[in-house]
Amino acid sequence: MKLYFSPGTIASASAIALEEAGLPYEPVRVDFAAGEQREEPYLSLNPKGRVPVLITTDGTFTETGAILEYIAARAPEAGLAPADPVAQAQMRAAMYYFASTMHPNHAHGRRGARWADDPAAQAAMAAKVPETMTACCDYVENHMLTGPFILGDRPSVADCYLYTISTWLEGDSVDITAFPKLQAFRETMAARPSVQAVVAKGMIPQ
Repeated sequence: MKLYFSPGTIASASAIALEEAGLPYEPVRVDFAAGEQREEPYLSLNPKGRVPVLITTDGTFTETGAILEYIAARAPEAGLAPADPVAQAQMRAAMYYFASTMHPNHAHGRRGARWADDPAAQAAMAAKVPETMTACCDYVENHMLTGPFILGDRPSVADCYLYTISTWLEGDSVDITAFPKLQAFRETMAARPSVQAVVAKGMIPQ
């Protein structure tokens, strides 16, 4: 498998899941600063011009949630997705929240041009990021983390997703110390061999 990534992006979630699953993969860096994501040959892999992209013998996959569920299904022995349908729904609800709310809130600070051409509008979106991301953290703290991890005592692919987003919080001017459960979660995840391996590969800036 090949995982296309850019350092510090949501692609790290897929890398952490691959490490947790014990699935071999080749990380392929996409140079965002040089605009490689908007040019061929990358656009042939992902016409959306974003990361991650996972190339497998089963096909090419984009969108973090889909990639994470694929990884969990490819390595069921790793237990990265629960068998219980209720727990499955809770895991997916978390990932849909990250994809539809928390990640876009973060992107408003750096990718405002996706939503508005007016520089003043972009600045207004960026100014809102500390408030919206703090609100997201409050939701995660009080309604999502049911134990050390989202589903309690055992990590799932949703935790790979949340950990990656949590590494952005200081850059979004969020005081993570105001959220002790989330802070403990981040510290627990950072100590896992999977995260340490992804850091060593240069996918999560330190």
